[in-house]
Amino acid sequence: MDPMRLHILTPSGPLVDAAVSLVRLPGSLAPFEVLPGHAPIISSLERGEVAYVEEGVEKRVAIASGFVEVLSDQIDVCAEV
Repeated sequence: MDPMRLHILTPSGPLVDAAVSLVRLPGSLAPFEVLPGHAPIISSLERGEVAYVEEGVEKRVAIASGFVEVLSDQIDVCAEV
């Protein structure tokens, strides 16, 4: 299965640009997970961690708030860290 592309952007610049197999996000209504082929979505994010798996290794980024757009296996997160 082809990896997804994750971009995490902050006011100070890009933080993450990676090929990933899974992303967990702290959605404002509830945490959710994005896997390849996920339906398009735009969601607000609350304080928590964006966790993602890159080359079999789970990595995490703490955020204060933000938004995410998932479209065609590309995940774009705009967040305060």
